[in-house]
Amino acid sequence: MNNQQLAAIFNLIADLLEIKGEVIYVILAYRKAAESLQNLGREASEYWKEGTLREIPGVGKAIADKIDELLTTGSLRFLEDLKKEIPASLAEWRQISGLGPKKIALIWKSLGITTMEELKQAAQDGKVAGLPGMGEKSAKLILDGMESLSRRSDRLPLWKAAPVVEDLCNILGSLPGVATVSPAGSYRRGRSTVGDLDILVASENPSVVMDAFTSLAGVSRVLGKGATKSSVEFSSGVRAQVWVHPPAKFGTALQYATGSKEHNVAMRQLALSKGFSLSEHSLMGQDGTEHFFATEQDLYAALGLQWVPPEMREDLGEMALAAAGKLPRLVELADIRADLQNHSTWSDGEMSILEMARAAMARGLKVIAFTDHSQSLGVTGGLTIERHAEQQKEIEAAQREVGDGIRILHAAEVEIKADGELDYPDDFLATLDLVLASLHTSLRQPRDKVTARLINAINNPNVDIIGHPTGRKIPDREGADLDMEAVLQAAAKSGVAMEINASPYRLDLDDKYARRAKELGVKISINTDSHSAKDMEAMSFGVAIAKRAWLTPQDVINTWSDEKLLAWLKDKKSAN
Repeated sequence: MNNQQLAAIFNLIADLLEIKGEVIYVILAYRKAAESLQNLGREASEYWKEGTLREIPGVGKAIADKIDELLTTGSLRFLEDLKKEIPASLAEWRQISGLGPKKIALIWKSLGITTMEELKQAAQDGKVAGLPGMGEKSAKLILDGMESLSRRSDRLPLWKAAPVVEDLCNILGSLPGVATVSPAGSYRRGRSTVGDLDILVASENPSVVMDAFTSLAGVSRVLGKGATKSSVEFSSGVRAQVWVHPPAKFGTALQYATGSKEHNVAMRQLALSKGFSLSEHSLMGQDGTEHFFATEQDLYAALGLQWVPPEMREDLGEMALAAAGKLPRLVELADIRADLQNHSTWSDGEMSILEMARAAMARGLKVIAFTDHSQSLGVTGGLTIERHAEQQKEIEAAQREVGDGIRILHAAEVEIKADGELDYPDDFLATLDLVLASLHTSLRQPRDKVTARLINAINNPNVDIIGHPTGRKIPDREGADLDMEAVLQAAAKSGVAMEINASPYRLDLDDKYARRAKELGVKISINTDSHSAKDMEAMSFGVAIAKRAWLTPQDVINTWSDEKLLAWLKDKKSAN
């Protein structure tokens, strides 16, 4: 079994135990083990062979024993016994937004149903509404959640694709005779979800690449193997395909394979207007002469264009700008100087303020804000005003420890409550270095009500940034049904910044709304929402969204010097 399969088993156990009503710390132990396995850089089977399973974060003796049993026998007695108590199919219901474990248990025990189809029928015919504590509203929420679930794509979240792509590029790039390796497709364009993974290789020896690719560890099926193209499916379910082209033709092939389809159509039309035909192989003149390009830059130049960054290739006006030599200088990861949403052990983070600050310094950041959760979000250990006073002391001690290496801001992620009010009074908010307001609860409110909640926060003079505006989680939870135009118009008027949350589970704002924000003059803040030092690596995902939105460094407050950023925050407060 690979890590993903092991993680799926422990998540299933956690789901079934939740439905059973097991104590929370037991459930969290399985969730933590599953998360560690999903993020592990090595296969757990390697630790198992070495006898070091307990070195995996979150894996104690009980979990290690279960991994040992799974890797030895391929099954787990504990899970089989649990399935006899709780039908495993009920775990599928946990994917339905708004349907928690207590309601699942109530429906199952009261109505004796266990499948999705039975649940849908029971919600439609009034049986669910007739249960204690449920009603028509609950039944409608279940049906809406099932409809939402049916719309979900089988595309791969970016965070799952990234390590696979990185490993493939490293392995293939180390093969003899390989000159260049690059990802292509929607992954290279920075989309938040991707389909099959596309990798292009420049080499004069394609057979070496194809043999190595199709025999990689973890390949469960070879879907096709040819002279210059092969496709495989890994045991995780991820599919990847590799093309090999001679180095002299690599640029044309890479441009074609990167897409998008719409951008490529525009490229071909431009080529035709200049008397050429463009394919993945070459630029061909009317006399049949083929022109080959080793780099994309050379191909674009041959058509009279600036090189277009992959993230902009969606046929949204980039061709005209490239022809006029007026493409913007997009924000880059190296431009980021601050991270303005982070969590510590004061709420639901895993590391202390000092540890997180040092990790941020190691990444070259100059400012870090600690936005631990506010008091009403109890599940995260949100802070009371009294605890904030204690946190301030720790921040001051950490600041003395790091000196001038980084500026530590005392901030808060303030809950926008269901009635639209903020979780702290204005006089306290005014004392914080930075206020980031977010939606976490009651996301299924009607469009007008949830939009009004967010606008109320935007109009509060103490709020500096709106965090992950829709509240979505990829792929499990759709965001709130916001009137985003009204939200962005309000932000433009108030001067509040909107966040691109770089956490791969959120990526919120998405690129279309971030681009609209730019058009309206709304500033953007790209933050990782880190709960540990490892989470800070996600900044690149947020930057990819920003690049797809055509944002420049000037559009993003995290790129500003610490003096400019702190002055902006101070000016906002003084304006109040």
